[in-house]
Amino acid sequence: MSTAMTVALAAGLLTVTAPTARAAAGATLPFTSVEAESATTTGTKIGPDHTQGTLASEASGRQAVRLNSGQRVEFTAPRAANALNVAYSVPDGQSGSLNVYVNGTKLAKTIAVTSKYSYVDTGWIAGARTHHFYDNARLLLGQNVQAGDKVALEATNAQVTVDVADFEQVAGAASQPAGSVSVTSKGADPSGQGDSTQAFRDAIASARGGVVWIPPGEYRLTSSLNGVQNVTLQGAGGWHSVMRSSRFIDQSSSSGGVHIKDFAVIGEVTERVDSNPDNFVNGALGPNSSVSGMWLQHLKVGLWLMGNNDNLVVENSRFLDMTADGLNLNGNARGVKVRGNFLRNQGDDALAMWSLNAPDVSSSFENNTITQPNLANGIAIYGGTDITVRNNLISDTNALGSGIAISNQKFMDPFHPLSGTITVDGNTLVRTGAMNPNWNHPMGALRVDSYDSAIEAQVKITNTTITDSPYSAFEFVSGGGRGLAARNVTVDGATVRNTGTVVVQAETQGAATFRNVTATGVGAAGIYNCPYPANSGPFTLTDGGGNSGWSSTWSDCSTWPQPGQSNPDPDPARNLAKGRPATATGSQDVYTPGKAVDGDANSYWESGNNAFPQSLTIDLGSSEAVRRLVLKLPPSSAWGARTQTVTVLGSTDGSNFSTVVGATGYRFDPATGNTVTVALPGGTALRHLRLSVSANTGWPAAQFSEVEAYPTS
Repeated sequence: MSTAMTVALAAGLLTVTAPTARAAAGATLPFTSVEAESATTTGTKIGPDHTQGTLASEASGRQAVRLNSGQRVEFTAPRAANALNVAYSVPDGQSGSLNVYVNGTKLAKTIAVTSKYSYVDTGWIAGARTHHFYDNARLLLGQNVQAGDKVALEATNAQVTVDVADFEQVAGAASQPAGSVSVTSKGADPSGQGDSTQAFRDAIASARGGVVWIPPGEYRLTSSLNGVQNVTLQGAGGWHSVMRSSRFIDQSSSSGGVHIKDFAVIGEVTERVDSNPDNFVNGALGPNSSVSGMWLQHLKVGLWLMGNNDNLVVENSRFLDMTADGLNLNGNARGVKVRGNFLRNQGDDALAMWSLNAPDVSSSFENNTITQPNLANGIAIYGGTDITVRNNLISDTNALGSGIAISNQKFMDPFHPLSGTITVDGNTLVRTGAMNPNWNHPMGALRVDSYDSAIEAQVKITNTTITDSPYSAFEFVSGGGRGLAARNVTVDGATVRNTGTVVVQAETQGAATFRNVTATGVGAAGIYNCPYPANSGPFTLTDGGGNSGWSSTWSDCSTWPQPGQSNPDPDPARNLAKGRPATATGSQDVYTPGKAVDGDANSYWESGNNAFPQSLTIDLGSSEAVRRLVLKLPPSSAWGARTQTVTVLGSTDGSNFSTVVGATGYRFDPATGNTVTVALPGGTALRHLRLSVSANTGWPAAQFSEVEAYPTS
């Protein structure tokens, strides 16, 4: 790209430079997800689709599997597991069940499915349509499943669309801490039949300064708790201690020191009523509090935080099926850290900071995994001072939202615009961005929006990976239509792959310098530079050097670029390793490393003999979200069955490798095609893939005819 990229001069600066080697984005999760569309099925695969209001558009990966009654989808277990969570949808007004089979044997337990918590309407939100089609249901299997076992789900009494299955090894129930006050000692009913509200209140009052213990069981609370301060509420684990409550804590203030951990709060919220406090926490926990290890589901909002929550930590929790936000720091949040959480199927912004009444200050969203917010953004920062958004993995936004929005949209007053330094670092955005039905044009994967006021903060966006955005990668807009400037923005480093329309969508005045931004698979043109309103001022793009793949400019501001002929959705069958450079610690004769990535299962790499361990390293070309490896030996029956002990390692820089999957014996058998599949943990991102082989029962060397890497489970 040449300096002809500079269009005009205006106040402000935006810089993009290349990312350096980094830890993988997203949370460390206790489960492994498998997409239904990658499984074997007698049903019908739907999608991909990005059209608002369709089942496929709200699905993970924009694809799912529709089962009529009697049809099934069969997953290969990617890991040892004793529990299963399924994301699914059934037609409005219907319910049914999923029969579960393990290696062909039907379990006595079934998974109940219902539309009760789905099909939400929010007519007061401009551009909204009926949404929130999916729900999640979980089951303790009552037995252990091993990696490679077959787990099938069969629809009964309803049409069921299956999106994704989460396989998890759930630990046994934790024991009661010494000196704690059990809620059952105060009369709580673990059967879920009686009302345990007063028992919880009495236990909290009795345990002030200590621990309230929630034993395994199901407890029904009919009204919210308040006056919660200087106490720990602790359960036996999110699969064991379950609260049935739509309003768990509702209090405007607290002296703090509240620690909530290791249980589930599952509500009965079926519609979104914004005036109702139908939240796990509504208001304040007080300073120096924490929330960890929670399972939150079927609420309006997980945590809607106001008042004093200084230094609150919210971590390692699951947020499922909220009708609105997963978590919202609604002003006055100071030093709050939200990290390591998993959020799926939120009905508004998954994570938001909204600086209403007082600014959110020095707070952060870090290492969260967010998927399928179905009416807004993955992460939204509405005003605030010195905010950090770091190392998050966000996928599949749908309608009215980007993966990340950095915005001065105020909604109401008194609002505190962005100020200080806004750090947006190391985030990975996959299939994010959406068509905005109010604007009738798209929203980018990462949006900087001077909606109600010019952006005066120093906004630093670094080390960003944007993959398969259906429309643009970076958008600069004044969403209120007044053409307010986006200033002082620095974006250091970006890898953009398969963006549907353009890399940069500039719709308001401002300025940007791009450096070391690489793009491949651009759908229409590199740049759309058409500030609105006309004559409001230019948006200047300056080439800082090192850019490639996006030098062209969309020439007609009277029309919107449409997604190019190349499909912006990832091909779930694409092999990321095929044809890529391969090296090894050694090779035998003509059996060189390239034979393992040439697409021919009959040719193979073989290491030097009698010299374990040996390794094969493949450069994928850029950091990729890899979910599954397929390892092959030649299919000929002349290749006898053997077991190779393999460790999977990954690196972003080719120098510093970390273990992705520990040493495991994989059996290659010509009776099953001499092929094995290795599931990688969710959130795995790597450029350099290394397989280290320490043993082979069939030959004194490492051997692979093909190493295939796929972006789907």
